[in-house]
Amino acid sequence: MAITLVNPSGLPEIDVYRQVSIATGAKLVFIAGQVAWDAEGITVGEGDLAAQVEQCYLNIGTALAAAGGSFDDVAKLTFYVVDWTPDKMPPLLEGIFRAAAKLGITPVPPATLLGVAALDVPDHLVEIEATAVLG
Repeated sequence: MAITLVNPSGLPEIDVYRQVSIATGAKLVFIAGQVAWDAEGITVGEGDLAAQVEQCYLNIGTALAAAGGSFDDVAKLTFYVVDWTPDKMPPLLEGIFRAAAKLGITPVPPATLLGVAALDVPDHLVEIEATAVLG
């Protein structure tokens, strides 16, 4: 596997992500921020953060597959969430877990989560981008 996730001694261990991602491999893949659009460009889950996270995550899976990779190759996920507050964590995680179940994978949580004022389209509540390393 090209990615090793670590919580080094001396840094806090946080359940939903790892502090360090060690990547080895030959091919870097940078996936543009994915929003909750389906294949036809229609927003999925208007007003529903969990549904939008799920769609974004599935879109990342599609992009990874097109590059010849999978979530096992992800070095970093960055989430941008409109008007982030900590009470949004449960629906965010719900969306991740639902998508992971559909994909048959172990959930990969964000390495970085940023609150933003707005995204490209007012109906979009979240955007996810990924960096992967393929061996």
